[in-house]
Amino acid sequence: MAGTYRIAGKGRLTPARTARFSFDDQSFTGIEGDTLASALLANGVHLVGRSFKYHRPRGILSAGAEEPNALVSIERDAARKTPNVRATVQELYDGLTAKSQNRWPSLSFDVGALNDLASPMFSAGFYYKTFMWPKAAWKSFYEPNIRAAAGLGVAPDQPDPDHYASRFAHCEVLVLGGGAAGLAAALAAAESGVRVIICDEQAEFGGALRFETGTKIDGQEGWAWAQATAARLAAMDNVRVLPRTTAFGYYAQNFVGLVERVTEHLANPGQDLPRERLWQVRAKRVILATGAIERHMVFADNDRPGVMLASAARTYLNHYGVTVGKNVGVYTANDSAYAAAIDLKKAGVEVAAIVDLRDNPTGPVVDEARALGIEINHGRAVVKARGKLRVSSMVVQPKNGGAERTIPVDAILMSSGWTPSVHLFSQSRGKVAFDDATKRFLPGKYAQDCVSVGASNGTDTLEASIAEALSAGEKAAKDAGAKAAKAVKLNAETSEGWTGGMLGAGPGAGADTTVKAFVDFQNDVTAKDIRLAVREGMRSIEHVKRFTTNGMATDQGKTSNMHGLAIAAETLGKEIPEVGLTTFRAPYTPVTFGSIVNHARGPLFDPTRKTPTHPWAEAHGAVFEDVGQWKRAWYFPKAGEDMHAAVNRECATVRDTAGLFDASTLGKIEVVGPDAAKFMELLYTNPWEKLEPGRCRYGIMLREDGFIYDDGVVGRLAADRFHVTTTTGGAARVMNHMEDYLQTEFPELKVWLTSISEQWAVIAVQGPNSRKIIEPLLEGIDISDAAMPHMSVREGKICGVPTRLFRMSFTGDRGFEVNVPADYGQAVWEALWAEGQKHGACAYGTEAMHVLRAEKGYIIVGQDTDGTVTTNDAGLDWAVGKKKADFVGIRGMTRPDLVAKGRKQLVGLKTRDPKVVLEEGAQVVADPNQPVPVKMIGHVTSSYWSENCGRSIAFGLVAGGRDLMGTTLYVPMPDSVIEVEVTNMVFFDEKGERLNG
Repeated sequence: MAGTYRIAGKGRLTPARTARFSFDDQSFTGIEGDTLASALLANGVHLVGRSFKYHRPRGILSAGAEEPNALVSIERDAARKTPNVRATVQELYDGLTAKSQNRWPSLSFDVGALNDLASPMFSAGFYYKTFMWPKAAWKSFYEPNIRAAAGLGVAPDQPDPDHYASRFAHCEVLVLGGGAAGLAAALAAAESGVRVIICDEQAEFGGALRFETGTKIDGQEGWAWAQATAARLAAMDNVRVLPRTTAFGYYAQNFVGLVERVTEHLANPGQDLPRERLWQVRAKRVILATGAIERHMVFADNDRPGVMLASAARTYLNHYGVTVGKNVGVYTANDSAYAAAIDLKKAGVEVAAIVDLRDNPTGPVVDEARALGIEINHGRAVVKARGKLRVSSMVVQPKNGGAERTIPVDAILMSSGWTPSVHLFSQSRGKVAFDDATKRFLPGKYAQDCVSVGASNGTDTLEASIAEALSAGEKAAKDAGAKAAKAVKLNAETSEGWTGGMLGAGPGAGADTTVKAFVDFQNDVTAKDIRLAVREGMRSIEHVKRFTTNGMATDQGKTSNMHGLAIAAETLGKEIPEVGLTTFRAPYTPVTFGSIVNHARGPLFDPTRKTPTHPWAEAHGAVFEDVGQWKRAWYFPKAGEDMHAAVNRECATVRDTAGLFDASTLGKIEVVGPDAAKFMELLYTNPWEKLEPGRCRYGIMLREDGFIYDDGVVGRLAADRFHVTTTTGGAARVMNHMEDYLQTEFPELKVWLTSISEQWAVIAVQGPNSRKIIEPLLEGIDISDAAMPHMSVREGKICGVPTRLFRMSFTGDRGFEVNVPADYGQAVWEALWAEGQKHGACAYGTEAMHVLRAEKGYIIVGQDTDGTVTTNDAGLDWAVGKKKADFVGIRGMTRPDLVAKGRKQLVGLKTRDPKVVLEEGAQVVADPNQPVPVKMIGHVTSSYWSENCGRSIAFGLVAGGRDLMGTTLYVPMPDSVIEVEVTNMVFFDEKGERLNG
């Protein structure tokens, strides 16, 4: 039968342009422009897959993205294997290799089909009820076997060798959908001169014009007009035309995600082009022209290969020149299926009968079908499809019962009506409304600046759809600021009409039957499964969905949702709006991991950030550690030194003379404006209004719940300007936190926030000789103790470049932090290094920094806090303004639980054996001999060997810690129990004399 289903003279493809392909290792020939589905049908292949649960034979249902059955694996080579590709979307190319899925040992003989025989055991909810006992069997038996049986295609086991691209784009008007309505809307907007982007998931624009035959627009045949209009748009400088591009997600502020298939249709893609391109588009106005999706009829065994949607059969005939059968039956409840029968009959295909559920259908298409001699059986239903690997007949019966009649057919075309595609509208957070007259959900209340047109808006006629689209395009352009432009006028005429329709199960698949009348083809959900879910107590449609898995497959219920909803409503005895509609979520159709991950893999999986002095540190032998995305110098070993020796030397040198440390990774935010001080008062626990310009203050930021969120030193540069530092890891979140409050809670404040983390390189010069190192290089700044005391900030120049110079210390010694423009960071570092060498200074890394700060009792937010620590817990109540009436977290920190006795508090810990260094994270107990389970009263947050103290030092969060000073506690370890003494947190220079030493 191979090659016998292509009809000469039909379709729009060029017969001479052939392409060879294989399916399940059998070779076939198609035509360039085919999809894999149309090429298989042209070769008489209807059986293409097996269903998920019952492994029933499945054929091609549709001709587009809604396809639930024809999922195949495409294999270009050993590394390029893509599972679950819809054959209806995959374009044919010479050498394409496709394989069916979810079957063994072969597609025609699948052992898994035994599940179909055992289907009475596998009713809806089977998994929820069955695998609960015995409890021990879940891990040992149930889970491994369920995982082995799960899935459809097989995931590739080699790294993806292809590359993917990403683009950001902005436009005034974004049109989603390239059918007649979408093209008209884009043309109207484009003529005004605004930027327009139009996309469509198909290879060519035209939408339903692919299969419609009685349509003329502007005097041209519908399809020809669509191609000419798409070319006209593509030639305009202000328009971007994106075929093969699916809008998969509609997010906040008119942000839409698109995926463009760049090379999936090419036999030899080459290395230059990406496989897919992710478009992230921000638009002022979005026009949704997403069309409608035809629904199937729900009757017994409606899943047999050869049973498909009527519009799909028209597409294969009129666009691809392929008939889906030689003797075709039609089962419908609306007018549009008649057009399929008429087109097939005119092409010489035998149409056995049209079975119309309606009692007395009338209209032009009905009359035309009769005139062509097609038998019409109205008031009747198809109650069963017979056949196995392909449908062989349909059983027809009066819809109110009566004698059955079997009609031999090799294909059944079905249509129960059309469902507007409101998926993207719903993703935009728009609220759909149920139209009782037409029994369908339509766009209702809009949440974003978008508008629906055409079939997606419930507009059924072509003339009305185009008029609606032209108006929407003109208005979108005008609202975006376009000047008046020549109005676009289009004349449209068509003999097509979409009227009538039904929802739910048809006769023969009612509540009193147990036949397999499929609602969701991919997940094998039947009408009886929906009814069972209701009987089991499911009342919400979302619960019904999860109990049955209806609409949860890769097609996201595009053909099944409305039927499932109608059956549930009927069983509940409620109207459809009372039951509700399931939530439409992104993606609209499956999106590959490659397009989402894009460049972010391998070395680019996580961006690597380097400070301005990185090359210098690398040249001087630094060992680096990863701190978030930053590469930071960990320590600088000399010949023969291990890490411990290097850190000990660095710590001692900083205390004895001086050290240079790269602190550029600190977060830095500039807070500017007349209300800058008021804003700081609200965001931080400390008072800021009276802080003089030129002075600094340590600031604590809380969350609303009263827990410490971040900390850092803040310098006041002027009455209306603050330079805020944050922790390295907190830079982005603190900026977001500030912006959130400024925009939502304190919008009346005149304040502007700017992230300046990358603008300034920061060089910390710490130690007794720090002033001697800096002073020779400064211009216009007096850094004597009298002129610039501890916790001051000055602006001037160093090495001839601008600087913000902070006198501050994270070591407890005299110290300065030199902020210079990042471009000059290494040059200034080298100058300071040259001066430092005159005084025996060293470069030190993050490990020495941690030890030095711990010696002085300085905490690190995120290490010594864990998100549940208050200022009191950390011993930082002195940083909370006693007279402040309001700031973020002020109410949270007074909650009873946060002021209760016995909370964990930060304290110092000294081991009895000074040479023993505790492990960070180790638990602390009061009695190591207590019975199991041992009560833990705290844990170690920081622990180091201190060369300057000649012993180990540590911090810990311990319950009631400050009341336990001098007490002995215990840290159990696998091979010993370590005794520790609770102390204060300052281990070195307790009086703080070295800050000015």
